[in-house]
Amino acid sequence: MGDHDSRNGDGKAVGAMLAIGELADRIGVPTHVLRYWETRFPQLRPLQRSGRRRYYRPDDIELAERIHHLLHVKGYTVDGARKALSSEPDGAAATPRDVPVARATHSEAKGIPVAALVALRERLAAALR
Repeated sequence: MGDHDSRNGDGKAVGAMLAIGELADRIGVPTHVLRYWETRFPQLRPLQRSGRRRYYRPDDIELAERIHHLLHVKGYTVDGARKALSSEPDGAAATPRDVPVARATHSEAKGIPVAALVALRERLAAALR
């Protein structure tokens, strides 16, 4: 009998740090997007270990999820999201109250497989060329 409450959906202990690839998969963005967000959102500061590998602490994970929500769900621009985060009490990046806390990626929560979204994005990009 294990303690099922101490682990999230991906098998990591709650409160464990995530590598950049794990966080990218969790929220459904490429790793380069997370690196870009680090340049635009000074609050997002993962630990960098040997080889400059990034590890996101629980607070960083919540902030990245909040940034994703503002940009991709609410439709904010990067500057608008920065202002929204800076206007929160203590600069906190709390999870929005109107969105249930989910540990799946946004696309999984909607029932759309990530592969289908990637294929759609590639078709749209090809159409715009």
